[in-house]
Order: sequence, then structure tokens, then C-alpha cells
Amino acid sequence: MAQQTAILEIRAGTGGDEAGLFAADLYRMYTRFAGNRGWKVAEHDRNKGGIGNIKSVTAEIIGEGAYDILKNESGVHRVQRIPITEKSGRIHTSTATIAVLPQVSAQEVEINPNDLRIDTFRASGHGGQNVQKVETAVRITHLPTGVVVGCQDERSQHKNKEKALAILSSKLYQMMQEQRASSVAVLRREQVGGAGRAEKIRTWNFPQDRITDHRFGVKLGNIEEILNGNLDRLLKKISKKKK
Repeated sequence: MAQQTAILEIRAGTGGDEAGLFAADLYRMYTRFAGNRGWKVAEHDRNKGGIGNIKSVTAEIIGEGAYDILKNESGVHRVQRIPITEKSGRIHTSTATIAVLPQVSAQEVEINPNDLRIDTFRASGHGGQNVQKVETAVRITHLPTGVVVGCQDERSQHKNKEKALAILSSKLYQMMQEQRASSVAVLRREQVGGAGRAEKIRTWNFPQDRITDHRFGVKLGNIEEILNGNLDRLLKKISKKKK
């Protein structure tokens, strides 16, 4: 398979802190899966919540067939489990949304510099502390569509801007391909829905130790193994169903 770059975006959906914890679990799963395959992961932007949860995270995953293998992960993922914050032992239902976009070259998408608002700020570490004394992190807003992208993983503002523009190009390209998208809200709704529980593509049911992929009718046990990065079992079963 050819070397590919997939842009992975994970956002907490409905369910408060538990949704953010689930988003963090999914991100860890994909990064471990990438590591097992020898793929490179470059995190570009992370918005953290409390108690270790993630509100949103964007990363590049680079490796053989990375986009082709991960593209069907896009959608609403639902989790049913007892949150660590739940004292009564009641099962909660929460969601996280995943979008997987292909990387496109700047030549494939014409972006007018006058359509961009570029903000710079100090890059932060994973603990939230400022790790740079200069404003190297970049956030770009595409004014006609409202698409916002950010990057803070490089020490150079120029390199962060370059990477953020690459992510923006991929998002705009996806919107152009759909031909109906006029805002990032439409793009995300087409790909992952509104993060509502009824729009799910996959359910992670911890009490029953069962993963159900609703698109292909695939059911699989041993959730913890898969969340630890052993995603191959699930992807292989889905691939067989697709054929």
C-alpha cells in the first residue's frame, strides 16, 4: 500500500465529562494502533477538559494505507458504561465524533489569503501550561465557511502555519467534493452527524463487553483489548462484511 496521510479529528459529543473521557480513550486507541503499524502520529491541536478528558484533538497519521484503513471510522461512536464519576453505579450513554480526512496538496484547493484570519498564541503543553515564551501556535479561520484549524506542535510559527493551512486545504477539499457544504457545520453533519445518540455508527457497550458496528452488522467482544490499540480484529471483520 502507498504511503498516505490521514487527518484525524476527534470531538467529545453528548454526555459531559464522560464524553470527553471517551474521546480521550478513542484517541489513545488510534495512536496505539498507529504505533503498532509503525505509522507516525503528529498531534496538531488539542483542547482539553477536566479530569483527563479531551474536548477535541486533531492529528496527522502518516503511514502505508493510513487513510484507506481509517476512513470508515468517521461517524458518531456511542459508549455505554459506568463513568468513574458515577457513585450510584448507573450506566451512562455518551458520544464522541470522529472525522478522518485525506491530505490534499495546496494546489488542489485555491485559498484566497484575504479570506483568512490568522491568530497566533503561545503553545501549551498537555498539562495546559505555556511551554513557549513566543507566540508560535497558529489558529486559522476561513471566513467564508467558518472552518477553524489550529496547529501548535512545531516550535516555529511558520511551520505551524504551514501545517494548519494543509489541514484547512483538506477540510475545504472535502467540502468541495460534497458540493453542498457551505460551512464546517454542514461538513461535520454530513460526516459525523450532530453527535446525537441516534446517529451512531458504532456502540461500545462495556457492561456486555460488546462492540457493535451498526453499518455492517459486526459484533465483537473484548473492548479493552481493542481500546488498547488492537483494532485489527474489528477492521478485518468490517472489511469482510463490506465485500
